[in-house]
Amino acid sequence: MKYNFLSISLLFTLLLGGCKSLLEKGNDQFLSGQYQYAINTFGGILEQDSTDFRANQVLAESYRLSNRIEKSEPYYRQLVEQEPSFNHYFFLAQSLKAQQKNEEAKQAFESAKQYTSDEALLARTQREIESIKLAEGIEDYWPNHVLVNYQELNTPGPDYSPVVSENFLYFTAGRQASGIYPATGTPYTKLFRTRAEGLRVDVGSIQALPEFRNEEGLNQGAIAISPDGNTIIYSRGNSTSPKDLPENALFVSYFRGSGFTQPIWMPVNEDEFWWNSTPAFSPDGSELYFASNRPGGYGGIDLYKATKLANGDFGNAVNLGPTINTPGNELFPRMAPDGKFFFSSDGHPGYGKLDLFVAEKDENGTQVIKNLGENFNTKDDDFGIFFTEYPKSGFISSNREGGIGDDDIYFFEDKTPKPKIINVLLNVFAKESKEDGSDTPIPQTRIVLYGSDNKQQGGDFSNANGRVRFTMAPDSDYTIIASKNGYFSKSVPYTTKGKTPNPATLIQDVTNVTLDTTIYLDQLILEKSIVLENIYYDLDKADIRPDAALELDKLVKILADNPSIRIELSSHTDARSSDAYNLDLSQRRAQSAVDYIVSKGIAADRLVAKGYGESQLIIKDAQTEEEHQVNRRTEFKVIEIKE
Repeated sequence: MKYNFLSISLLFTLLLGGCKSLLEKGNDQFLSGQYQYAINTFGGILEQDSTDFRANQVLAESYRLSNRIEKSEPYYRQLVEQEPSFNHYFFLAQSLKAQQKNEEAKQAFESAKQYTSDEALLARTQREIESIKLAEGIEDYWPNHVLVNYQELNTPGPDYSPVVSENFLYFTAGRQASGIYPATGTPYTKLFRTRAEGLRVDVGSIQALPEFRNEEGLNQGAIAISPDGNTIIYSRGNSTSPKDLPENALFVSYFRGSGFTQPIWMPVNEDEFWWNSTPAFSPDGSELYFASNRPGGYGGIDLYKATKLANGDFGNAVNLGPTINTPGNELFPRMAPDGKFFFSSDGHPGYGKLDLFVAEKDENGTQVIKNLGENFNTKDDDFGIFFTEYPKSGFISSNREGGIGDDDIYFFEDKTPKPKIINVLLNVFAKESKEDGSDTPIPQTRIVLYGSDNKQQGGDFSNANGRVRFTMAPDSDYTIIASKNGYFSKSVPYTTKGKTPNPATLIQDVTNVTLDTTIYLDQLILEKSIVLENIYYDLDKADIRPDAALELDKLVKILADNPSIRIELSSHTDARSSDAYNLDLSQRRAQSAVDYIVSKGIAADRLVAKGYGESQLIIKDAQTEEEHQVNRRTEFKVIEIKE
């Protein structure tokens, strides 16, 4: 409808011979930063002649300079047809990139390179091409975080940059405006607040910032509040009055006595002609982060850090460097409590215009930049992150499709599914084996559970049935130790690996799995001989064979589990050689076994080697090889129990 009106106005002006004055008016609007008015004026000219070079030039640049570059594509296309140049192709490519027309954008960037030999411009263009390629491999930083438009809070105008302080939500919005910002054609923005608790916002109590008065005829921008709530810093600018500052600048208000002071211009701005905005405090309030286009940076807008001085001001601003800053724009900083640094950028690999990023240290201590991914970012502007509970919940701002108006406020929450809990309930039974093959429970046995870290995780005395129950974790290794006076103590390994279902197959939040295991204890009786089975030696030799070592390792474990006992290890032969020979052979074999056990870490003074030769035959008139084997045996007996 407005274009029809402009066409009639243009026709009326042409009839009066006033075309020159209309062009002059549009040029004045453009040169003074009234981009939306310039768009309206030259849009009327394009309705009459879509190829008009100056009109296409003004519309292309006006949309770009008012942060609507995605709308500039048709006008830059006209410019590259009529007057191909580096700038025309480069900005056409950026417009295509902002719309996620990535293949066309890469072609336009390649075309731009043909129109310059400037190394810096060529490097920036190549970086843009590489950025598009890298964006294809972006992974979600927090894959289970979900964003929701805060519909009750947003309006058809801009609502953005939320900050929570002392149970109040502060934000910037175009509501209650008394004028139109000529650069964008949207209402001037003001500062507002309302009560909030975490993500819960009282949308019925929204009011203009009560701490100090919003000013008319200019934009109040992003706001920052110190951790103690006593300092407010915000950006203010875009005034059309010649009596006001020409650019956005940072202003500060302090709580003094019963209220906040009138905002004053901050020295950290350094120059009234530099653009300074999007302030944010460090978690401890000692540093101020902000965005600026001051000279000496790496691109259009860079991020800086200023330190709090002794007088309470912030100064000594330093650029955050080329890892964070790019030839593009970086804004809306946010330092997290764990040292991670969040910000928005259109210069790092992303999905279009401003995306949300995090700078963090990798395992080598090198700072790396990561895009937060598709669940946070779109082809439109995504910016202004604030955490209400780091890193689980908070707010961002975005002008993505599907919103209520211009910039909207979104809240996010971590919706990671609760893990399915599997409790392993292990029944441990302490029992004693009988000679007839049966077994009986051993009540009042001390049974202790240790984790793989050797830390005790439970312990109790067995009940009348010899049972103790433990709760254990799946896929874990444990050691169980059972002990009772009159019995050899025993430690046994136990694992729950492979004994529980896959959590992904479970429906219930909590699943209990019950398992059983039995520990058999042997009575500890002084001077009672216990045969070590399968201890064999080569003929006429005392060397410990590998198969014998396996059996001796069991005795090593008994000694380790029972550090208070001292044993005699004895060796016996059959009667098929002389007494003297058998006695010597048995002594050498017994000593060889003791030496092996000592090599495994058992103290030598806990062991006595004794060879009995053929003096203690079990079968005195052995005839068969099997009977001789019974006589050729290795035994041990407890000869002392230390208190």
